[in-house]
Amino acid sequence: MTTTARKAVLSGIALFGTAAILAGCASAPEEADGGSSGAASSDFVPCMVSDAGGFDDKSFNQLGFEGLTEAAEAIGATPKTVESADETVYDANLTNLASEGCNLIVTVGFALSDATGTAAAANPDIDYATIDDAANDADNVRPITFNTSEAAFLAGYAAASFSKTGTVGTFGGMQFPTVTIFMDGFADGVEYYNEQKDADVKTVGWDVASQTGTFTGGFEAGTVAKQSAQTLIEQGADVILPVGGPIYQSAAEAIRDSGDEIVLIGADSDTYETDSANSDLFLTSVLKGIKQATDDVVSQAADGEFTNEPYVGTLENEGVGIAPFHDYEDQVDAGLQGELDEIEAGIIDGSITVESPSALTE
Repeated sequence: MTTTARKAVLSGIALFGTAAILAGCASAPEEADGGSSGAASSDFVPCMVSDAGGFDDKSFNQLGFEGLTEAAEAIGATPKTVESADETVYDANLTNLASEGCNLIVTVGFALSDATGTAAAANPDIDYATIDDAANDADNVRPITFNTSEAAFLAGYAAASFSKTGTVGTFGGMQFPTVTIFMDGFADGVEYYNEQKDADVKTVGWDVASQTGTFTGGFEAGTVAKQSAQTLIEQGADVILPVGGPIYQSAAEAIRDSGDEIVLIGADSDTYETDSANSDLFLTSVLKGIKQATDDVVSQAADGEFTNEPYVGTLENEGVGIAPFHDYEDQVDAGLQGELDEIEAGIIDGSITVESPSALTE
């Protein structure tokens, strides 16, 4: 999605009207004008709750919001959405949306797992979909998950190839499986590069074997996120993968303050496209097809085809992938893209094994 298109979608927020006052929420559920596309009107009400990152996080919340909005426009529905100020309002937000006539409630992020399970049990006549969470196996909950270790493996290989210092790094928001699966794949991709090239590129910020590393403790940009990135920079990392929504923005600040030639790898969205202010820093991004998956699940539910069968995005079904090298296309090794294509084919056919204890594939 281009930056212009993203702004066009997000500008729909300004058209929303307040549907109800939610106790303890960042904002009330919002209604979008679903008639602009000319689609027939629908009585189906799709709803969504963000995690603390908010819908303009230029990452997974935003992608989920865009998928919901596009599906609603296509079916002529009026969605209701609410942003969560923090984790203390997840239960209240879901309780209030359940009273607002929602037919489907999509919750964004692993942090909403417990609250979603509670809400689904209390409201068996409402369907739920969980982005980045497969913990709930109720009949009225459909998990939307992504095996991002496969795509992150490609990004790790690319990072190792691009690095001039011989050190790359990654850090996360919170130690959730949906975060560490990126970090596992990234670090394993670096190791695969070392094996193939007889190299010795080091990964800092995450150790796959011990499952320990650097985390900010949340999914907000700020001082801790910036300090985490600075620590990796001080260790010599010149390619950094921040995993946790807006925390990459603080990493960008740390890079600019350092004055060094350091690049970022985005997570979830093609951050080169979604954040023009920092696009010059992005070597590539690890992509999750959250927008399309959300669109599909909402549309199917509106057609009466809701199922609790998990959706799992992989390289094979194009649910995950990596973004182009954009401004760095002329700076990466000439043979890198061909090598990545071969690795991707190997992952798909099983000749290259990519595993993570955090994979949500069940």
